Amino acid sequence: MKRILLSGGGTGGHIYPALAIANAVRRRYPDVKIAYIGTENGLEARIVPRSGDIAFYTVKIQGFRRSLSLENLRTVSKFVVAVKRSKELLREFRPDVVVGTGGYVSGPAVFAAHRLDIPTLIHEQNVVPGLTTRFLARYADTTAVSFTSSEIYLEHAKRLVHTGNPRATEVIHGDAEKGRRSLGLDGSDKPIVLFVGGSRGARPINEAVLQMVPRMAELPDVYFVYVTGEIHYEEIRRRLDGRAPENLRVVPFIYDMPDVLAATSLAVGRAGASTLAELTALGIPSILIPSPYVTNNHQEANARWLEGQGAARVILERECTGDRLWEEISGLMKDPLKLRSMGDKARNLGRPKAAEVLVDELERICR
Repeated sequence: MKRILLSGGGTGGHIYPALAIANAVRRRYPDVKIAYIGTENGLEARIVPRSGDIAFYTVKIQGFRRSLSLENLRTVSKFVVAVKRSKELLREFRPDVVVGTGGYVSGPAVFAAHRLDIPTLIHEQNVVPGLTTRFLARYADTTAVSFTSSEIYLEHAKRLVHTGNPRATEVIHGDAEKGRRSLGLDGSDKPIVLFVGGSRGARPINEAVLQMVPRMAELPDVYFVYVTGEIHYEEIRRRLDGRAPENLRVVPFIYDMPDVLAATSLAVGRAGASTLAELTALGIPSILIPSPYVTNNHQEANARWLEGQGAARVILERECTGDRLWEEISGLMKDPLKLRSMGDKARNLGRPKAAEVLVDELERICR
């Protein structure tokens, strides 16, 4: 495999799996050339160029609205233009294979590759596939899914394989000792409860955590690590106003997340597909508060799946108060056998070699 082109965007849940695939391909083919098609204003435009030697190209595209709208006519027009532009880029870069990891930006690139007879693979991260995946599954040589329960939505796919989420492969090499050191907790073996709502944070989770801060001193043998999100950090520090207990660490963002996760005993946060991949790869029990603002309410579907396997507890955002959250956390932290059982069940669901399995599949369709 000499050249691979990736496409996916909109959220980190589509971008980071693509980059995990890129890293796995590089481990097997150190001289591989990698390109990426995204949008100029999407999150991928900031993340991908910082991720190593990857050529970054852009197309202009927008997603479909879920209701009947004249705007959808513009979307179709932009899709046609983006497919034409993608064909030009593909002829220029000459990839051996094109991989789409979701988000509407991946549609033109994968469809253009199909029309040019270039092998294609698409990867779906969530339990309920998005519109782009459902559309592309008819054309892609392989459709890879993170959850077996996604298969009922993709019966029209040419070839369907269960690989897991490649993001899982990125976290299995985390170093717990480094993670504790980065938090200023080196030399301690106390369990860590990690609160994280994504890179930008989640205001409802922040509010619930703030409500329960006074009660954290009731568990002095537990460290609480509270990731506020960068845009909320100063406000949270102001509202705490020196009232944080000694066993609470408040940080705006964590850059070495694999190391911190390796040291985590219980995670509290959203239920994005990449988050679930990380939790199951490492066997971390969790309390999930799915975002109700995402397409198809897919985070709740993700969370309910993990809860159904006994690996997580779910609190809906509208039910997430400080009292409710503290009840769940304190109950689990006082019951190490239950916590361990949830962790074991999470680990049994993990696919830590997902990225390597995907590279195997890429090799197959490139033959």
